Amino acid sequence: MPDAILSIAGLSKSYATGFKALKNIDLEIRRGEIFALLGPNGAGKTTLISIVCGIVNASTGRVTVDGHDIAADYRAARALIGLVPQELTTEAFETVWNTVSFSRGLFGKPAKPAHIEKVLRDLSLWDKKDNPIRTLSGGMKRRLLIAKALSHEPQLLFLDEPTAGVDVTLRQEMWALVRTLRDTGVTIILTTHYIDEAEEMADRIGVISKGEIILVEDKVELMRKLGKKQLTLQLAQPLERIPDALAALPLELACAGAELTYTYDARHEHSGIAALLQALERAGVAFKDLQTRQSSLEDIFVSLVREKEEERS
Repeated sequence: MPDAILSIAGLSKSYATGFKALKNIDLEIRRGEIFALLGPNGAGKTTLISIVCGIVNASTGRVTVDGHDIAADYRAARALIGLVPQELTTEAFETVWNTVSFSRGLFGKPAKPAHIEKVLRDLSLWDKKDNPIRTLSGGMKRRLLIAKALSHEPQLLFLDEPTAGVDVTLRQEMWALVRTLRDTGVTIILTTHYIDEAEEMADRIGVISKGEIILVEDKVELMRKLGKKQLTLQLAQPLERIPDALAALPLELACAGAELTYTYDARHEHSGIAALLQALERAGVAFKDLQTRQSSLEDIFVSLVREKEEERS
């Protein structure tokens, strides 16, 4: 396995109320990858990040960052981590330059104006460097959070819902920035509600539900193994119901009987489409067009979480 920059073993978090936010998490993050952690609200994503970043204490388990234990060697471990939180919390009357420079100083790093300038230029904030933060737009404030997280040159960057509430254009810019950071050697872990974000950027996907990691997989392999394909046939004449001769096939009527959809497993070499078309011809069902569709990551995610919920019930 490639070198792991983050290792999590047996990690759990319980609160005094008895609520278990995390349950025996085991996870390794590869150096230089973009890892997307997906899960519904309350799944434990932010709790997991907060423990790794030293904001919340774990109940049990061990976490190491590039070999440094986050409890026994906290200062060294934390210096390797950058965190971009969800909340836009900044000192409203401070300037952009001063707040980013101050963030670097918090980690005991000596002043390095050239690095601060590069970060601000990369994030299109250089022309705002002397502006008070209160004058920035919401999108610029989010970029400022990233600048603060990068001020001390971390090797592991957490992005907690990095594009929540921003417009489509800024989301595209953020994606480009994340790829650029990865290309410079920074390992990226992001949580997101936008599954297209994970599908677009991630090398690997982790799915968390009710405090448990239910799957970790390379994105391409995940979509190959769990993806379904659909063949949609636009019928020459609408059907009121599926003919008895076709009842054994995985078919559904849609669009008031004008379309027939056939779902098959993308893993199998033989899709059964040829047999389907022959069966349609024998049943006298004609079609005028057809198209195929591959399951999206969102389809897979929803299916995985639903299966886990059914196992628990």
